[in-house]
Amino acid sequence: MTLTWILLVLSGIICTETKFPIHVESGLDGCTDSDGDKIFVLDGEEIGHVDFTIKKFVMTLPDFADQFGYLDGTYEQAVAKQQTCKENLQTIMQEYKNPVVAEAPPMSSIYPRDEVKVGTGNTLICYIAGFYPPRLTVSWTKNNKNVTQGVSSSQIRVNVNDFSFNQFFTLKFTPQEGDMYTCTVEHQALEGPMTREFDVEVSEPSLGPSVFCGVGLTLGLLGVATGTLFLVKGNQCN
Repeated sequence: MTLTWILLVLSGIICTETKFPIHVESGLDGCTDSDGDKIFVLDGEEIGHVDFTIKKFVMTLPDFADQFGYLDGTYEQAVAKQQTCKENLQTIMQEYKNPVVAEAPPMSSIYPRDEVKVGTGNTLICYIAGFYPPRLTVSWTKNNKNVTQGVSSSQIRVNVNDFSFNQFFTLKFTPQEGDMYTCTVEHQALEGPMTREFDVEVSEPSLGPSVFCGVGLTLGLLGVATGTLFLVKGNQCN
């Protein structure tokens, strides 16, 4: 099925006088034939988005930032714009007879959320970035066996610089020495599935620092003893 994604961008410049920095706030509405997105961006960074699953507007500013909210009705306005977006999308697809869609292959990485400790619950994160169109499939394995329990994904996010997409996929796991996990991504811009591996490896404590400190302490004591000996001999000579 041909997929087309369209975006409506509304931007505003916030400034007072030229001696102060200029900040740009943008609102982006995007849709496909089956889903959509609405985010608010300040200076290229997301500050909030509409979650169409829980049916509310969600601020995504970090805790240390000055929190603020948008006017009531933001979610309802986003729903109305989604309807308009989908109608425009159908018109464009019919007019241009399902044009070929640009493609960008995803990049991915896999890493644990916390320091890995054998037997302690943790979360593996598979971060996928820079892909277009905004549809892909992600699967997990543990020791070459498919895993479906403890799997979740974030809402897809738009890169405002190039309108490609990012998404996080997570797997809750309890690491054991020697386990191997994989995150495999399938996307129409890839020639084949792309897999990233994570091996559970717990390094043994290094003896280097202890040996170094022990040798240093011994040499230090020998130096003190030698100095004391010469001091005594010197006093005897006097």
